[in-house]
Parts: sequence; C-alpha cells; structure tokens
Amino acid sequence: MANTGNLDAAIEQLLNVEKQMRLAGEVAGTRKAATDILKLCFEARAWKTLNDQIILLSKRRGQLKQAVTAMVQQAMQYIDETPDVETRIELIKTLNSVSAGKIYVEIERARLVKKLAKIKEEQGLIAEAADLMQEVAVETFGAMAKTEKIAFILEQVRLCLDRQDYVRAQILSRKISPRVFDANASKEKKKAKEGDNIVEEPAADIPTLLELKRLYYELMIRYYSHNNDYLEICRCYKSIYDIPSVKENSAEWIPILRKICWYLVLAPHDPMQSSLLNSTLEDKNLSEIPNFKLLLKQIVTMEVIQWTSLWDAYKTEFESEKISGKSLGEKAEEDLRQRIIEHNILVVSKYYARITLKRLADLLCLSVQEAEKHLSEMVVSKALVAKIDRPMGIVFFQTVKDSNDILNSWAANLEKLLDLVEKSCHQIHKETMVHKAALKV
Repeated sequence: MANTGNLDAAIEQLLNVEKQMRLAGEVAGTRKAATDILKLCFEARAWKTLNDQIILLSKRRGQLKQAVTAMVQQAMQYIDETPDVETRIELIKTLNSVSAGKIYVEIERARLVKKLAKIKEEQGLIAEAADLMQEVAVETFGAMAKTEKIAFILEQVRLCLDRQDYVRAQILSRKISPRVFDANASKEKKKAKEGDNIVEEPAADIPTLLELKRLYYELMIRYYSHNNDYLEICRCYKSIYDIPSVKENSAEWIPILRKICWYLVLAPHDPMQSSLLNSTLEDKNLSEIPNFKLLLKQIVTMEVIQWTSLWDAYKTEFESEKISGKSLGEKAEEDLRQRIIEHNILVVSKYYARITLKRLADLLCLSVQEAEKHLSEMVVSKALVAKIDRPMGIVFFQTVKDSNDILNSWAANLEKLLDLVEKSCHQIHKETMVHKAALKV
C-alpha cells in the first residue's frame, strides 16, 4: 500500500510538471515528464496504472504531438516485459486506441497491430488476426521504410492464404510490384536523402529485400497452386532461382530447377511456355540433372512421345517430387498425361494435312472416342485449327493464319484480279482497233 501511495504521489507531482511544461509549450520538458511517468509505472510493475496514465496523458488539452509519439515509443518497449498474454494484449490495445487516427504515430500503430495479430495467430484465431492486419493500409505510409511495408503486406497475404481467402490474398499481393525487388539499394538510399519526407529505419526483425523477394514468390506459389496455374508457378520458381544466394548454392538450386522443369511440362502449350522452355534448355546448370534435360528436349522435339515409356522412365522422379515438394497437386499426374496427348496432337498436325481418326488414335495410344474428345478440346481452346468429317472419320488440319496473313492473301488475290481485268481490256481494245482498220479498208 505504501508503494502504491508513493507511486501515486510521484505521478501526481510529475503530472503537475507536465502541465506547466505543456502550457508553456516546452516540447523537451513535456516529453520528459510524460515518459518519466510511464517509466515509474513500469518500474513499479503497475500495468493497469500504466494503461490509465497513457490514456490520460494523450487526452490532456493541447497535448503535444512529440509527447504522444515519445509515450507510444516508450510504452512499446515495455510490451515484451509484460508478465502474461492478457496484460500484453491490454497494453497493445491501449496504445492502439491512443495512436488511432494520428498520422504522426501511424508506423507505431502498424507495428502494434502486427504484434497483436501474431498473438491472435498463436492462439489459433487466424481469421481475427487476418482482419486486424487488413485494417492497416501501410502502402499509404510515406515515412515507413520500403522493406517494412513489403514485409507487412506479405504478412497480410500469408494470413489470407492461411484462412483460404484467395480473392483477398490476390488483391493484397497486387499492392507489391515484382519490379521493386530488382531496385538498386544504394540508389534508393540516395533518393531518400534528397526527398522531403524522412524515411524511418525498418524494425530490427525485418528481412532484407532479397529475403522478402523469396518470401513473396513462395506465397504466390501457394496462391497459384490453389487453382493449378502451372505456368505462373513455374515463373515464380524461376524468379526464386534467379536470386544470387540461391544460384550460388547447388543444394538449393537443383531442387528448384527440377520444379521449374516439371511445371514447364505441366503448363499448357502457349508462346510464354514455349519461350520459358527454350530459355531453360539453354541454362548450363541443366546439365547437372541430365534426365530433366532429356525430358525438356522430348517436349521441344516435334516427335510423338509414347506416354507409357515416358511414365515408366519418370514415375519415381514424379512421385518423389510429389511427396518431398508437396507442390504437385492431386491432378498433376492426370494433367501430365493430358499435356503429352496435346503435344502429340500438335506434332501430328505439323506432319499431316489430313488423317483418319483411327490412325490418329493409334498414334496417340488412345481409343477413337478419347482421341476425338482431346482434339475437340484443343480446337475449342484455339490451340490448333482442325475439322472432323465424322461420317468419313477423317480429320483435316489447317495452319493457323493471323490477320496479317489473311489480309496479305486478299491483297494478292485482288492484284491478280486487276491484272486479268487490265489484260482483258487490252485484248478488247486491240480487237476493236483491228476490226475498225478492216472496215476502213
């Protein structure tokens, strides 16, 4: 009781000092008096009094911004010293209410929300943690360091993925431009000095830009795995593979390069996939895993691939990747077979102008019905141009013409037509002249 009395008396004395300083407009004095009050409460381990004094001091008439900022920063150091979780949450909530709506303590508020979200997550309340994090729009904070902003947004994305809110995860991930990871750090520092706004140093636990780059792409892989977007997953792994620290360590880049190869094979055929396939084949590191180099060469080569022999050769690799990586989904095996069939149909369309459905089915190692189904799907998705004469059982393949080719062929046809018209006119004119000369004679 005596200690409590002494504390109250000391606080009362300091409150009077704080009032005099505040009314006199003394920034340093007000700040010192306010932080000394908090220090007394902390040393006495009077957590309830500490919370009450923070609210009281922040609500005093004409309270100085600098004093509020100093108080919030001082109290944030005490969060980790709290005896239990309930006291910690109470202190964080008090500081949150004080800093709410105040632009000069927005960074401190963001850090407090992050701490509270972490506590909620540890308690298993992921939905609550995600909702808390989404309340803070750090992209509008001018004084926050770039790395801290990115780390905060990535935390928001991760919590959304954990609660399987994929739509919101995508919206939040778009706040980060991938180009930001390629920026030159020294240039950024120079720019910050020239600007009017002083950018604060990031918190001690914030990772470096390259670590954040890896974290960003790992989260994007989780997002794209949800809807089996193999090409985008492949591009994410390619970006991780290009990080200098990964390229220097063979134990890291070999598993990533394997994944790139698998996802390239699983991705549907299109110009982007084709470009990535060729650039990966040119990678010198691919010679370290020769069986994958052979797999990519088979996909690039315009020859029919026998599904059974391919599956026998790569089944163990595929299964081990599925177990160790956990990134290849349940549909991966079925999709791999689908891609090989599509590759084979494209090969056949290159060599044949027309072919019977029975012969096509034999080449694809499928039944006639299955061959027709896969061919129809490819025509619908505009992967190739073909027509099926079902009564005759014949498939007619046509080369895909772009708009320029069609216009050029029309121009050539018109030119031929005009040439014929000109020749005809010349012949008629010639005949007329001959006829007139005969009449005159």
